Amino acid sequence: MWVCGTLWWVRTPGRLWRRLLPASGCHGPAASYYSASAAPARVPALVYGHHGDPAKVVELKNLELAAVGGSDVLVKMLAAPINPSDINMIQGNYGLLPELPAVGGNEGVAQVVAVGSSVTGLKPGDWVIPANAGLGDSVIQNASNSGVGQAVIQIAAALDLRTINVVRDRPDIQKLTDRLKSLGAEHVITEEELRRPEMKNLFKDMPQPRLALNCVGGKSSTELLRQLARGGTMVTYGGMAKQPVIASVSLLIFKDLKLRGFWLSQWKKDHSPDQFKELILTLCDLIRQGQLTAPACSQVPLQDYQRALEASMKPFVSSKQILTM
Repeated sequence: MWVCGTLWWVRTPGRLWRRLLPASGCHGPAASYYSASAAPARVPALVYGHHGDPAKVVELKNLELAAVGGSDVLVKMLAAPINPSDINMIQGNYGLLPELPAVGGNEGVAQVVAVGSSVTGLKPGDWVIPANAGLGDSVIQNASNSGVGQAVIQIAAALDLRTINVVRDRPDIQKLTDRLKSLGAEHVITEEELRRPEMKNLFKDMPQPRLALNCVGGKSSTELLRQLARGGTMVTYGGMAKQPVIASVSLLIFKDLKLRGFWLSQWKKDHSPDQFKELILTLCDLIRQGQLTAPACSQVPLQDYQRALEASMKPFVSSKQILTM
């Protein structure tokens, strides 16, 4: 959530926030212990009143805070990313749209500053994140240099899965290839190389993937399907090309391929809070063990939000734009 790092009241904390780290495990600035009377009346936030070009419709405004109640939690936003889904939401072409005017962003890390008298399970100093924020021997994916793509490479390596990682060609392709391989990628190929007959040579020393991860759509997704082993599954979690997924009848019939969609918001609704907590703790364990690192990030002060929004929509920008509060 793109709300500045002062203070923000959040209702029903048990449903909206999950503890990420206890106060003793935090490495950021110590929490301040504010009383309700000491809380500021207004906080800066990035707000849009109608859909359109994010660089034009998003404005930095001061929002008034509601009075704190017994079941409320006061948190200080520390940092929040600008994700493709956030951009799509502002543009008005996402599957779930908030009522307008709306505060931009759906993810971030916050620190608990104060809790209401009836709140249990959270205390000042805790770091929190929004709560309603056998694969086979090899995996193939597109947009492999994205934040999700880099995480897939590392998680697959931790699970001893081999990865084929597809990226768009670019002037610094070798630099990108070296960086992805340093994360654990076995093969890094361009979209053009994916379409060549020589791709079959790749499977002389590794099995065809049974899982494909698609966040591009269009021709790229069709080529991913062609590389899957019989009975394989392609999971689509994005559509950066803004083109439909096209699957040939022969692939569906004779290779028995399966197409599925994945939407994190729906996954959270379909799974219990304990399952979500288990997922987060698993990822935290990988981070502690050095097996999962964050993608390259560019920290941008909230006041420079227009620069961050413009950078997040440019092609070949490999760093995630993080708004700092």
